[in-house]
Amino acid sequence: MLAVVSAEQASPAELARLAQEHWTVESLPHVRDTTFAEDASQVRTGNAPRTMATWQNLAIGALRAAGHRSIAAGLRRASRHMTRPLALLGLT
Repeated sequence: MLAVVSAEQASPAELARLAQEHWTVESLPHVRDTTFAEDASQVRTGNAPRTMATWQNLAIGALRAAGHRSIAAGLRRASRHMTRPLALLGLT
């Protein structure tokens, strides 16, 4: 177990590790917000917000598994032909 230290006591390597861990956790919400404008969404009632996040997570995961580094570019490419999203999921 790692000892808890203040930012002033932490070494540069420890600070870098902590920052990397933070962005590992934050990366999916960040991608959802920047790519799908999730924070600006008007979907707010019932299960709709959770459902939208689930579909967005599926799209992001499928594009990452297919090797796309840019989710936005992958979405644009997938949207240009109706069978590409199915192919990403192995359904064609």
